[in-house]
Amino acid sequence: MPRAGLAPAVVVAAGADLADEVGFAGVSMGLLAERLGVRTPSLYKHVDSLEALRRGISIQSKHELAGTLARAAVGRSGPDAVHAFAGAYRRWVLDHPGRHTATVRAPAPDDEEDLAAAGAPVQVLFDILAGFGLRDARAIDAARALRSAIHGFTDIESSGGFGLPRNIDRSYRFLIDTLITGLQTDQP
Repeated sequence: MPRAGLAPAVVVAAGADLADEVGFAGVSMGLLAERLGVRTPSLYKHVDSLEALRRGISIQSKHELAGTLARAAVGRSGPDAVHAFAGAYRRWVLDHPGRHTATVRAPAPDDEEDLAAAGAPVQVLFDILAGFGLRDARAIDAARALRSAIHGFTDIESSGGFGLPRNIDRSYRFLIDTLITGLQTDQP
């Protein structure tokens, strides 16, 4: 019989917390079992495998990120919305480095639940870009540019890769302002 208080959602949430501490790749069933005070085989009553646990962490993390981004951008438009989105994204990555790694994980083409979770943060970005009049292929290009730049900056920052004597907040604002300028240009 499964341990009282443990359920798949509890195990996944504990796995997400562990991922933030040891890195997404460092999550193991043994470490998680130790964290939850159970034997490793007991976890398999709640998740089928390490892969299933990682999938669960990924889906949960994508939903958390989407909620964070949506709350930051609500009621904003144009450059203000982009700054709110970028700032919320950066804070979330710095607070949740393991979860962030899990969000980058691409869903399997037939995994509808993960596809929906992966689409949620991107939809927030597309909604913001619509305020710039960007649609279709131009919106896809803009979304990829923003996501790549924000991801790259936050990945370098969370890894301690910025050592030059310049305020990191100013550098991030410069990056986002530069991207906004690009969004406002009238290019095909």
